[in-house]
Amino acid sequence: MTLGAEGSAVRHCLCHGLCVALCAAAYWNGLPGDLVHDDVWAIVNNPDVRTHSPTTGAFSNDFWGKKLTDSSSHKSYRPLCILSFKLNVLLGGMTPLHFHVVNVLLHCAVTSLLLYTCDKAVFGDCHLAFLTALLFSVHPVHTEAVTGIVGRADVLACLFFLLAFLSYIRSVDSRRSGEYFAPTTSPIFLLFSLLLGTCAMLVKETGVTVFGVCVIYDLLILSLIVTGAALSTASLPPPPSHCSANTGLLHIHHTSVPPLVTVPSAATLLISGTPYNGAFPTDPLLLFLKVVAILFFRVWIMGGSMPNFSEQDNPASFSPHLLTRFLTYSYLLVFNAWLLLAPITLCYDWQVGSIPLVESLWDARNVATAAFVLGILLLTFTCLLSAQRLEHREILVGLLFLALPFVPASNLFFRVGFVVAERVLYMPSMGYCILVVHGVKRLRAVLSKWGASIVMLSTLLLLGLFFWKTVRQNEVWLSRESLFRAGVQTLPLNAKVHYNYANFLKDQGRQSEAIYHYKTALKLYPRHPSALNNLGTLTRNVSEAEIHYRQALKLNPQHNRALFNLGNLYKSQRRWAEAEHLLRDSISYGPQFGDAFSSLAALLIEQVTLEADVIYLRGIENCLENSDLHNNYGVFLVVKATRHYLRAIGLNPKHHVAMVNLGRLLRSSDKNEEAESWYKRALQMTRDVDILSPLGALYYNTGRYEQALRVYSEAIGIQPSNTDLQLAMAQVLCAAGRVKDAERLITHIATEKINCLECYRLLSAIYNKQGNLEEKALEMKPKDAKILAELHFSQGNNFRELNRLDMAFESYKRAVELNPQLSQGWMNMGGIKHIKGDYPAARGYYEKALQLVPGSKILQENLSKLDRLEKRGERSPQRPSAT
Repeated sequence: MTLGAEGSAVRHCLCHGLCVALCAAAYWNGLPGDLVHDDVWAIVNNPDVRTHSPTTGAFSNDFWGKKLTDSSSHKSYRPLCILSFKLNVLLGGMTPLHFHVVNVLLHCAVTSLLLYTCDKAVFGDCHLAFLTALLFSVHPVHTEAVTGIVGRADVLACLFFLLAFLSYIRSVDSRRSGEYFAPTTSPIFLLFSLLLGTCAMLVKETGVTVFGVCVIYDLLILSLIVTGAALSTASLPPPPSHCSANTGLLHIHHTSVPPLVTVPSAATLLISGTPYNGAFPTDPLLLFLKVVAILFFRVWIMGGSMPNFSEQDNPASFSPHLLTRFLTYSYLLVFNAWLLLAPITLCYDWQVGSIPLVESLWDARNVATAAFVLGILLLTFTCLLSAQRLEHREILVGLLFLALPFVPASNLFFRVGFVVAERVLYMPSMGYCILVVHGVKRLRAVLSKWGASIVMLSTLLLLGLFFWKTVRQNEVWLSRESLFRAGVQTLPLNAKVHYNYANFLKDQGRQSEAIYHYKTALKLYPRHPSALNNLGTLTRNVSEAEIHYRQALKLNPQHNRALFNLGNLYKSQRRWAEAEHLLRDSISYGPQFGDAFSSLAALLIEQVTLEADVIYLRGIENCLENSDLHNNYGVFLVVKATRHYLRAIGLNPKHHVAMVNLGRLLRSSDKNEEAESWYKRALQMTRDVDILSPLGALYYNTGRYEQALRVYSEAIGIQPSNTDLQLAMAQVLCAAGRVKDAERLITHIATEKINCLECYRLLSAIYNKQGNLEEKALEMKPKDAKILAELHFSQGNNFRELNRLDMAFESYKRAVELNPQLSQGWMNMGGIKHIKGDYPAARGYYEKALQLVPGSKILQENLSKLDRLEKRGERSPQRPSAT
């Protein structure tokens, strides 16, 4: 390698490194953010993301975990993005930091790949490519895609988009012929391009547009290069020595941007009437067939149906007037272009009220639309007339990258579920950056030295402003409150942002503020059924609440929450028939709404019907993870079982087993007096250990130790070798203060039953109170290290109850040294460090415990508390949960 080549390699590496560093610096302050807004539905509440769920679910459900054939599905099919979320959870749990880190790394990768693409396939100039990548790395419109976790779909799709584009260019290099364009690769790169383009589509639907970019780039640039080479071979000078270099899988040498030659373009030949004899390449045809196959598959997997959106999602698409739809859609193109050009006002939601419909030809916004369309047409016409010239090729690639990825979001072929979405501009912004840098290059070429300097200073100022705006916008995405509050401040005429902020305030118990924002949302958009329903839940006046629910159902008769709330209201008024009808409708329109099943079953129980059991089982089948539904069904089963036990006793008054079982049920419901009476009644039938044992436990748990001792003594007299009865009696002796008697009994049991773990636990509790655990533990000399670990763990619990945290920590530490699999020990060590404010150490212990029990909700809650405390820089006001 020559010194010049070495210097070039160093320069390229430096450019890539600086771009990555700038990306990291711009998004560093967004890393502590929570999972907010759509992140909750796509990740936290999405069953396909959870570690225990089958991977196949990602390929059969939509982006939010619903079946694609479900009428309420948005039909967004992004299995590879879902799998990336699932991998995040597998490796780092639900910790938001890990999701943010991956998003930023992906953005860095896309920026670096864009630099490479522009250097090799657009400008052929590392400096211009570097400037393009810098603009892209800090563009503020990317904050939703990078800092919002759901935006990973756009970032990852863009990565595959660029890889597919580069692979395609590498594959068509082999079509070049003649002295300057000898075959350099095999068609394997075409297969890579097809595969990567398919991956882009499986990450997000807009990824499929890479095939259109490749086809047009091929027909208007690469094919003309071949023709130009054939027409100008005789007149070209000898090829420079560096043109033969070819290394790397996706390496595209500067021959991809050949020397400027005057070659008649296809458009020029067509206008002049000159016949064009170039052979039509087959690669675009293959891409076309691939796109047809992909679209067929996409329609098939959706069940042949399109998603259903509401008017508030996309008001223009519901307008009955063709002119309104056309003018509004056209203006939205201008609006999106303005967000790229001057991202001053940014918001997470641009729905109802943000952008009024353009309903007249005399609307002043049509002037901006006309100017925009004229500019795009002039650029396109210039490219078609002179596609073989380098500078116009930059414009063409910029237009392709700008326009084609935006087509799926333009309402041109189908209705979309938003007015404006900043994240969908992630890919089109590549084209914007290319066009801006092309403009900078042209201005520098035509201006004087001072003028060129001013242009460069202005470009640097733009980079600085973009960086500052991105950093500020990241702060908006740090929490649910900051995001929704910023939305209200940015777009005060947007009903949706008021509704979302009201939901947050309602969850926080700030009811008066929530009511204000619900009412504001309804003033801006009176046809908002969910706002009416939620306002009804906060209204104390029953009659007023009923009015709100009925208004919501008038707007949307299938609103399952309003049906549920009105049904419950009628149930409280004992209007059984109306309540039952509404609750059944709520279940019908929301089969995953567990509360509706519970409420309907409770209503049926009150009406003494046999259907309640069926309703509970249907609810559990549809709402597997609804804990309240399972709990309510358990209560129902207790009530149901009680009736059956009473019936059994009625049929056989001496059925002592039914009496004991009924007593156990009553004990589980804290009905101790009734339970005791049934145990005693059973003892009148027979003096059995199975009756004495639960009665003794009842006496112990209610503090009647002497009665418990008498009952257990009788039970041991019946079964002298029953270790469980002896341990229970020892526990009662401890509670009664007869420690020596308890110690003798436990020691006797331990000699009879080797490695009796419960014996050692009880003894450790006794010795802890006496302060001589270490000495006694050595005397006991348990052979099993796990038993000794349990002793130290119990000692730690006792110290913790006495608030002697340092001593408790040492006990837990000794326990995990003896038994590293003792997850409770690691967790409680983390809890002590958490309380003391040593958050890094606490996190380490929590994560160690989480490795042993990956599904622990307590550990996940404690880690979430740590995240919030670290973000606010506070000492620990929230005590962690412990075992």
